[in-house]
Amino acid sequence: MAVLSDQQIVDDIRIEPLHQEQCAEGVVSFGVSSYGYDVRVGTRFKIFTNTTSGGVAVVDPKQFTDDLFLTVDTDDTDVDYVIIPPNSFALAETVEWIEVPRDVLAICVGKSTYARCGLVVNVTPLEPEWRGKVTLEISNTTPLPAKVYANEGIAQMIFLRADSVCNTSYADRRGKYQDQEGLTLPCVLTPAKTPPQ
Repeated sequence: MAVLSDQQIVDDIRIEPLHQEQCAEGVVSFGVSSYGYDVRVGTRFKIFTNTTSGGVAVVDPKQFTDDLFLTVDTDDTDVDYVIIPPNSFALAETVEWIEVPRDVLAICVGKSTYARCGLVVNVTPLEPEWRGKVTLEISNTTPLPAKVYANEGIAQMIFLRADSVCNTSYADRRGKYQDQEGLTLPCVLTPAKTPPQ
């Protein structure tokens, strides 16, 4: 595998909207970098809290419920950021829509600016032929509230081109997160029931 260069990213990866140069003045940077693309976090956030569940809820990916978090959209407020409570977690979405070619795998890493503030961004790899807006997981590992700015850089996608095309892509498997329009909650597919014989 080889890392795609800035020009290969512009030519070979569909990213909308695409910023061909780093935008960095007065904002957390975003856009094409030397060997990656810095994505922006959108305006919608789901911030985990135990206040709505009486402090007894358990996060279960098989039974995920809306009472685990508060939904905040900065478009509906007079501020351009959210506050993630100490030792808490938020889900968000990228501004950008990304389409990964069949011979490419994307890996996401958090931006240094936020990492230095104790914020960790996690995204599972974007597999070949995955497409959509990316759901971001943001952890505040500090004992202090942390500010995250909407519509500014949050993480970098690094695109790796394989030496050969994969046999089965994410699209071929009809992946459950394919074509997600934005912040998508966890889901686990239920096993198909075997018909009686």
